[in-house]
Amino acid sequence: MHIKSIKAYSLMQPFVDGRYNMSKGRGADGFDAVLVAITSDSGLTGWGEMAPLGNFYSAAFAAGARAGVPEIAPHLLGKDPRGLAQINRLMDTVFNGHPYIKTAFDMACSDLTARAADVPLVTMLGGRESDMADLYKVVTHGSVESMVALAKRIVGEGFHRLQVKVGGKVHDDIERVTAVAAAVPKGTVIFCDANGGWTAYQARQFADATRGIDYTMEQPCLAIDDCLSVRRSLDKPMVLDESVTSLEQMLEIHRKGAADGLTLKISRLGGVTKTRQIRDVAVDLGFMVTVEDTGGAEVDTAAMAHLSLSTPEERRMHAIAFHEWVTIRTAKNAPPVVGSRMGVPDGPGLGIDVDPDLLGKPFLELGH
Repeated sequence: MHIKSIKAYSLMQPFVDGRYNMSKGRGADGFDAVLVAITSDSGLTGWGEMAPLGNFYSAAFAAGARAGVPEIAPHLLGKDPRGLAQINRLMDTVFNGHPYIKTAFDMACSDLTARAADVPLVTMLGGRESDMADLYKVVTHGSVESMVALAKRIVGEGFHRLQVKVGGKVHDDIERVTAVAAAVPKGTVIFCDANGGWTAYQARQFADATRGIDYTMEQPCLAIDDCLSVRRSLDKPMVLDESVTSLEQMLEIHRKGAADGLTLKISRLGGVTKTRQIRDVAVDLGFMVTVEDTGGAEVDTAAMAHLSLSTPEERRMHAIAFHEWVTIRTAKNAPPVVGSRMGVPDGPGLGIDVDPDLLGKPFLELGH
């Protein structure tokens, strides 16, 4: 089998609930996605997707992905898409760094490999550990009143896991989280995610003032050492997200004892193949793990679901249904969401059925 043709599409995906707000005025109105279709000489097609959350969230941006895709794609023509390790080494050789640009290619090759074997991708990622994964929803940064109202709406919809955005002015965030925690039922799982927005000093202020609230602290500071200094005085679990950019970073976090759990983002790590590798090592090292991404619709959410459900249940934190965040649809047979849980689509590979007519004209077409 070899890669016969490659197409790439650009697609804006507006958010259902309007602007997504984080601390310090950071926000986005939708996911600016790149989707890649890789077709083999056997006639099978695999799909991949990546979408950064604006230009502020990761070292990735949509214009960079659109510019980088044509630089990598020609090198993949004629290669066997099933040789995932070789495909990734080739991409790293011809294009230094920028793992987010490589993500859609690796995801498409992973999808194509599983479709060729006529098995769901979850089988090739270690096997299905459970039928469904618990979902969380985000309480975006805003006024106390708006955050409480949103939290109540989410739990009213049957969700039991909240990620509450913090990382702004400490005393305001203390008020926000205290109010949200008081407004939701006892036993609601709360993650306070600062997205690296605090100094260690600020994070310790927040932690000290909220000792009476049951929550998990997520990425209080950008630097691993700053997060470690916070964890040493913290009486709650610590999860790192933005700090996990490679296998080496994950191992550094483990050596230093800087976290109890990790959130792995597929596009931050360079694709399904590298995410699976880091996930497996993290599980063996005893971390709790969430596998998700920076954004996307049905294609990317399907990849997240397959990686989540092949993560041992006792080590899995939760997942997120990004395809329900956006106003458009790109595929049929999306990852099924039942109440506050998500499964994987039925069928080989990612299981989704992309409709190219919904994507518009490709900005790249190679091969035939």
